[in-house]
Amino acid sequence: MKPIQMVDLKTQYHNIKPEIDKAVIDVLESSAFIAGKPVQQFAEAFAAYMDVKHVIPCANGTDALQIAMMGLGLQPGDEVITPSFTYIATTEVVALLRLKPVFVEVDAKTFCMDPESLRKAITSKTKAIVPVHLYGHAANMEAIMQIAQEHNLYVIEDNAQATGCDYIYKDGTKKKTGTIGTVGTTSFFPSKNLGCYGDGGAIVTNDDELAVKMRMIANHGQAKRYYHEMVGCNSRLDTLQAAILNIKLPHLDSYIAARRKVADYYDDTFANHPKITTPYRAPYSNHAFHQYTLLLEGVDRNGLVEYLASKQILFSSNLK
Repeated sequence: MKPIQMVDLKTQYHNIKPEIDKAVIDVLESSAFIAGKPVQQFAEAFAAYMDVKHVIPCANGTDALQIAMMGLGLQPGDEVITPSFTYIATTEVVALLRLKPVFVEVDAKTFCMDPESLRKAITSKTKAIVPVHLYGHAANMEAIMQIAQEHNLYVIEDNAQATGCDYIYKDGTKKKTGTIGTVGTTSFFPSKNLGCYGDGGAIVTNDDELAVKMRMIANHGQAKRYYHEMVGCNSRLDTLQAAILNIKLPHLDSYIAARRKVADYYDDTFANHPKITTPYRAPYSNHAFHQYTLLLEGVDRNGLVEYLASKQILFSSNLK
């Protein structure tokens, strides 16, 4: 029996193998491994997909968060509100920049930041909010943005797990998650809905001045070679990864559609099980299902993981 992987990257590759192989060979032939033409091509294509003015490619999703916070001019001691339930990268960069993380509760159904908990956590030292669109489900951005505007706070959307998800406003209009706040960040880690074959990330914004600053920060603080106007970092999306993403981006919506189809099947299958709660889908989010996450009650989870592994069914079993 063929093992059932949580993410079957090998099959995905074989389905687009000729296109991927050609893109990689073209980069090898050009030898433009850093800042080659595919990087700019991907930035433009991804901006069009997200319907956003600026895309700054970078080395990974963690760097994207750090560059965003540096670009916004956050200073040591400033408070940054993040959900208590997320991957470490969301608050890791807060600590690295000597900012102060303030943790708030998440909604019990969506696992995303709870707006009321957010409101109660704001102080005079609060400068930014980092909602996380966890597992592919959007946070309640209308409520979060209203609170942010009331207190004049930056909003940095951690969209690493939700690229391709639409936020649906009460009036029916839609925007891609990651494009609603001041700035959005994402990851192209291989297992993501849009993943490359190594590390990669990007920052998106509609703020012209902020885009210029973040682009400089990602390139050692320079806009012109050897003229370093600010302290930056070295965070690049390499040409090979950009070339691969250029091939995969047109397939993203179909990948997400396939995930939703499987999620619908699971929903139906587990609908009447007394110990399983299937993923909630809020009316404001068309879930991208980066992960299909179950709540188990009265179940030996470790025993279940071992049983499934014995049947060659492999999946993530962490608490996140």
